[in-house]
Amino acid sequence: MFWPMLAIALGFLGIAVLGVLAIRVFLEAQRLGRQVARTADQIDRAAEDLERSAARLARTGEAWR
Repeated sequence: MFWPMLAIALGFLGIAVLGVLAIRVFLEAQRLGRQVARTADQIDRAAEDLERSAARLARTGEAWR
């Protein structure tokens, strides 16, 4: 009777550990997704700034001709 109870307890413990690890992976994936979205927004803003600067430079370059 001891061995079946031990097997059930170890099985439950294994499932509990896997559940905790699954929750941690899920939370880290969400955090990574938010960070990727934030970085993409920063890249978009930097690209827009670069485009505006290039347009200004092109206008001033035309004035020098």
